[in-house]
Parts: sequence; C-alpha cells; structure tokens
Amino acid sequence: MPAPRLLVIEGNNADGRALLKAAGGRAPSEGYAELLRELLPKAAVDVCYPADPGANLPDSAGLESYDGAVITGSALHVYQRGPHVDPQIELTRAVLAAGTPLFGSCWGLQLITVAAGGSVRRNPKGREIGFGRRIRLTAAGRGHPMYAGKDEVFNSVTVHLDEVETAAPGTQVLSSNLMSTVQSAEVRYGQAVAWGVQYHPEYTLADIAATLRRYGKTLIDEGFFPDEVNLLAYSKELDAVHADPGIKWLAWRHALDQMILDKAIRVKEISNWIVHQVQPTRAQRGRQ
Repeated sequence: MPAPRLLVIEGNNADGRALLKAAGGRAPSEGYAELLRELLPKAAVDVCYPADPGANLPDSAGLESYDGAVITGSALHVYQRGPHVDPQIELTRAVLAAGTPLFGSCWGLQLITVAAGGSVRRNPKGREIGFGRRIRLTAAGRGHPMYAGKDEVFNSVTVHLDEVETAAPGTQVLSSNLMSTVQSAEVRYGQAVAWGVQYHPEYTLADIAATLRRYGKTLIDEGFFPDEVNLLAYSKELDAVHADPGIKWLAWRHALDQMILDKAIRVKEISNWIVHQVQPTRAQRGRQ
C-alpha cells in the first residue's frame, strides 16, 4: 500500500514567515509537518503556500489523493480578504469538496468557518495570547472523538486576536472559554467533516516564545508587558521550560500543567484526528 500522504497548508505569507524566523522561530508549517511525521510515521508530508503570489496549489483531483490536510495559524485577518486571503478560502473549499479530512488550528478554524458560510470578527475582548485558560468542553465536546483522552477543562498554547463570530451551518461547537465562545468545533459541509480549534495544540513552548518576540511592541502597546525587557525575560523562561519541562519552579510560575507539558496530551486533538478521521478515510479509499 502507498505511504500516507498529508498536506500542510501554511496560513502566513512570506513576510509573516520571515518575521517569525527573525524572532528566532520557524514557519508554522515547519513545526506542523514535523509533528505529523512523528504522529504518522512514514507519512509523506507536503507543504503549500496559498498566501504567496504564484504558489503552485493542488487541484481538486490532487486534493483527493491526500489522506488528510491541516491548516496552520496565521497573522492575517480573514475578514480583510484580498490576494493573501482569498486563495486560502478557495483552497479550503476545495479540500472540503474533495472530502479529504481537514484539521484547522486558529486561523485554520477561521478559514473553515468562512469557507463553509460563517463569519469571523476581531474579538471585542481583545487578544488571547500565551495560554488559553479554562477551555471547557461542551456537552457535544465531552462525547466527541477529538477529545478522547483529554480533560473536560484544560489549558492550551494559544495566540489569536480574531474569533468565530457566526458559526457556519453544520457546525457543532465543542469547547468554549471566557475569551471565545467557539474554542473548537466540528464543521460539516456537504459530505465533508472538518475539525478546528482556536488554540494551537501543535505549538511548542518555543513556538509561542518566538511568537511573543515576533509581536513585540504590539504586545507592549496592548498592555501584556510593560517593556521589551519583561517581554524578552518571559519568552526566555518559556524557552527554558521547552528545553527542560522538569524545571518545576518555572512550570509553577507560569501555571503549566501536564495538559501543556506532556506532549502526548497537548497534541491529543491532532492525534485523535489522525485515528478517527485520516485513517478511516484512508481505509475507505482502499489505501490500507
């Protein structure tokens, strides 16, 4: 049987990726691809860049050849539309039309929502960054396979300024917290099923530390940090816990529990997607 094939759809344009790398981070698609190869050994993982002018994108027939696709986060705003956004909405609809299992993180959930007929807005409560606290499963979420092995209330790595305003038809909200009513959802569109989360189960602490540095002055202006010295000190501590999750005093200072420190638990939503969406679809298509 052929090796599993997965597609990572990078949400940032080239400028956004460059800013993350300048802050000591990596493009979100790089980290996502690395995680998928770990969760599904021997998988062939391709990356596409629909926000870049002239990017080569798979057509509908090509999308059916993938066993699953994921959409990364992004610094873009879906409601601003334009040449960096519209191709991503079109590609998302094409993935849904192909019936290929789809998972979206943050921007990915927002893209799926708009592609399926919902809307996204700037969160009137402001930015949620660092860690999404007390995300609580809804009644539907408690019985949903995406959350198998996950606590009913949990924290997760996050960064977002926008949120789902109006859920698309066919949406089932799976979790919420005080910052956003839709922290995760299942979206049914035609015969397609997509899972999306507003937070970032795929992010490491090093990824969020780099994101803090990437936004820099914006976070100071928004009142998250009094100055750059404090911002850099905070990000340095997150980098330290990433390197050694056993540093108890730092984990305690940042209220980091096993939901974040234990990688197997932190990425449960994605590993469950592979088990409950990717592998069954692969079998139905006669690939295993």
